[in-house]
Amino acid sequence: MKLREEKLEKIIRWAEANPDIRAVLLTSSLVNPYAPVDDLSDLDVELVFNQRLPYETENEWVRFFGDPISMIEEDDTVFEGKHAMKMVLYRDHVKVDFKLYQVSEFIEEIKNESLPDDWDVGYKVLIDKDNLTKNLKPPTYQSVMIHKPTEKEFRQLINDFWWDTTYVAKCLKRGDIFYAKFMAENILRTDYLVPLIEWCIADAHDWDQITTNKHGRLFRKYLSADQWEAVEATFSGSNTQENWAALFAFANLVHEWGTDLAQKLGFTYPVTLEKDIRAYLLEVKSLS
Repeated sequence: MKLREEKLEKIIRWAEANPDIRAVLLTSSLVNPYAPVDDLSDLDVELVFNQRLPYETENEWVRFFGDPISMIEEDDTVFEGKHAMKMVLYRDHVKVDFKLYQVSEFIEEIKNESLPDDWDVGYKVLIDKDNLTKNLKPPTYQSVMIHKPTEKEFRQLINDFWWDTTYVAKCLKRGDIFYAKFMAENILRTDYLVPLIEWCIADAHDWDQITTNKHGRLFRKYLSADQWEAVEATFSGSNTQENWAALFAFANLVHEWGTDLAQKLGFTYPVTLEKDIRAYLLEVKSLS
């Protein structure tokens, strides 16, 4: 994207001429070989200051790179005193997430035994006036890779999934669509279905350095048309009957993929638990 590249060049020129800035890094998807990148991808820029507080407390400097239409600010209390953030959406649609370090904070991060996730997913040193990054370890990208579960982790996920389906059923029977949606989308999908799909995809690729990016962004790339159709069936609107259908689509998917993965990994799938919970869901659905 030309506008994004031009904005990054503006940031680099400004930083090179600014004696307060000692180093600049580009991080995240634009420097991660495993991440999808398109015209809507953000710039993630880390600025290392002699004194970051003046830049944290005032905002005129972010206007050097364009006209902001919205900005979110987070001070260092959010990040345990390590850095601050300014996330800026510009009128030209380019979004820049500025991370503000002080030199001393930046050096402390480098001293850690392992890279913070923000660096381990990829980084590029754009400016280093004082050789601050000389001991910065190379990224391993392991924080974004899918890792094989232990049997305990697998069983916990499956058990928790079946337990929490009961909350969705009770909410649907009560007509409580808000809580039903919360449990279905925030819990069943995010906490259980997404990791299970990740495991199945990684197993199909022999657990070899594979990632599906955040929250299943790359699922469609790795799933067959039939598999994707089964996943799509778990989404629904506000209609109660649609949500009942989606709940059982969740159940069918976890059964099929969970039992298959358990067999491949030599794990035990909780067959009796599923049978009893399925019966409970049907009983709740049939209540007058």
